[in-house]
Amino acid sequence: MQANAPPIFNRGPSLTTRLAFFFVLSVVLLVADARFRYLEDIRAGVSVVLFPFQEVAALPADLMTRTGDFFVAQATLSRENDQLKRDRILAGADTQRMRALEAENAQLRTLVHATPIPGRSRVVAEILYESRDPFTRKIVIDRGSRNDMQPGLAVVDHRGVLGQVTRVFPFVSEVSMLTDKSQSIPIQNVRSGVRAVTFGLGHDGAVELRFVPASADFQVGDMLVTSGIDGTFPAGLPVAKVVRVEPSSASFARIHCTPLAGVANFTRVVVLGPGAAHPENPIAADPPTAPAPPTP
Repeated sequence: MQANAPPIFNRGPSLTTRLAFFFVLSVVLLVADARFRYLEDIRAGVSVVLFPFQEVAALPADLMTRTGDFFVAQATLSRENDQLKRDRILAGADTQRMRALEAENAQLRTLVHATPIPGRSRVVAEILYESRDPFTRKIVIDRGSRNDMQPGLAVVDHRGVLGQVTRVFPFVSEVSMLTDKSQSIPIQNVRSGVRAVTFGLGHDGAVELRFVPASADFQVGDMLVTSGIDGTFPAGLPVAKVVRVEPSSASFARIHCTPLAGVANFTRVVVLGPGAAHPENPIAADPPTAPAPPTP
């Protein structure tokens, strides 16, 4: 019995035959599906089965895209945040400058439109410096001898008396505030008409009346204005308000007051020109007369 060896290559239909067969089969299926729609359910089922595999296959690309978008968004948000912070700082500074300018303009309008003082010129000045000495209360303004400044001129703001010019230089002048220890201003009580003199205590926000008789009519809340008897300050300018009255001895009372002017506020002041000269004091001019010797 002789066995035949199996063929090495199992040859079937030729490639051309198989191509033609599958081509005809595809055309028949396409025509049948387009006409009878019988493959729609099959396609739907296959799509349901393949959907998870499609998602898993697209996951790496989707993850990379989302990661890139995340870092791009973070960088963009960081830049926008930094820009917004800078804009906020600049806007805050601009807002503060606008508020300061509005306050300064309001004060300037008040100073310019204040009621004129008869016989006194007015010069608006700007505060340049403030004394660094903790024991004095002085400021420097941008008006000097070239602006007709001279020692002794009264300095006020829109609220009341600030002090007076004490030293003059060509381009600037020094002003001693009414709270300085070296300053004293003759005043008058608006309510009772009693005259006295204020003395600075050396720190902002406080002046006092010294050597006032205990019987003098001063009460808490009384308004004090300049009396005008010194020839430096015009009469009637607001000076201070009484905040406390305390007896210092059996004969005198000590009266604490708060200045009405902005001694630590604002940047603009008004310097009042000199007024009419007072007649010479004959009492101060005449030398004291020696007593006549007794007649023997």
